[in-house]
Amino acid sequence: MWRYVLRRLLQAVPVFFGTTFLIYGLVFALPGDPIQALAGEKPLPPSVVNALHERYNLDDPLLIQYGKYLVGLVQGDLGETFDGQDVSAVLSGRWAVTAQLAATAWLFELAVGIALGVWAGLRRGRLADTLVLGGTTLVIAVPVFVLGYTAQIVLGLHWQIFPTAGTDDGWPMSYLLPGIVLGSLGLSYVARLTRTSLAENLRSDYVRTAHAKGLTRVRVIGKHTLRNSLIPVITFLGVDFGTLMGGAIVTEGIFNLPGIGQQVFQSIQLKEGPVVVGATTLLVLIFLLVNLIVDLLYGVLDPRIRHE
Repeated sequence: MWRYVLRRLLQAVPVFFGTTFLIYGLVFALPGDPIQALAGEKPLPPSVVNALHERYNLDDPLLIQYGKYLVGLVQGDLGETFDGQDVSAVLSGRWAVTAQLAATAWLFELAVGIALGVWAGLRRGRLADTLVLGGTTLVIAVPVFVLGYTAQIVLGLHWQIFPTAGTDDGWPMSYLLPGIVLGSLGLSYVARLTRTSLAENLRSDYVRTAHAKGLTRVRVIGKHTLRNSLIPVITFLGVDFGTLMGGAIVTEGIFNLPGIGQQVFQSIQLKEGPVVVGATTLLVLIFLLVNLIVDLLYGVLDPRIRHE
């Protein structure tokens, strides 16, 4: 087990460096001078521009800039913004919001998506199966901003079931509606994956053997069939958690949640490259960690899988 974990961590090293270098290069390759953007339309004296360029290594080659960034990153320093603020301080107050939003959406996908998938998979070809397939297709086809504004107007303003914006009501109330909106697309895929995998496994030889041994239907489905059927679902859920953390920009904007997504969007507009790079670097680390956990869960779901 530990040898496998070490091997996966070593495999994650080139992925981390390659991803962060690509992000760093793309961010700092954006047109325009970020130092001049601080002053807006008012021109800055050349001496000030040169001093700030030197302070933030903007005149160095890209590889040198990236190397200096990695040196600071190893020491736990994400750098500072072009107006002198520490990037860690800028992001620290927003991580909790995005983490709670992503966790709410992920739990919604996990619970409701698997339940709908099992319901449809056990009734393949019947009305329940048709309803799940039709409903998930509709959700996939609707853009997230349309779904978000519709849910906000209907469930928030008209029916007043959920708060419409902000985090004043705390978790979970302030995060339920945006979490449902953010997790709706992933829920559709989870339901479809569970439904297809369960329906296929129900026709397997080991299921017929279990029934022939006299095991109850609940035991056959719950202990044997469902565990094997959840392997592709867990794979998707692991990947999707990182996607939820990084893909909350639209949802946070609709529901006015002061999270990482909103901060990254604002930083892109202001050409604050250090904030964008710092946030995405942390998201990459979360993504790699979650995928390692998913790989370890395979052995729990399927005893035939051994990490040796």
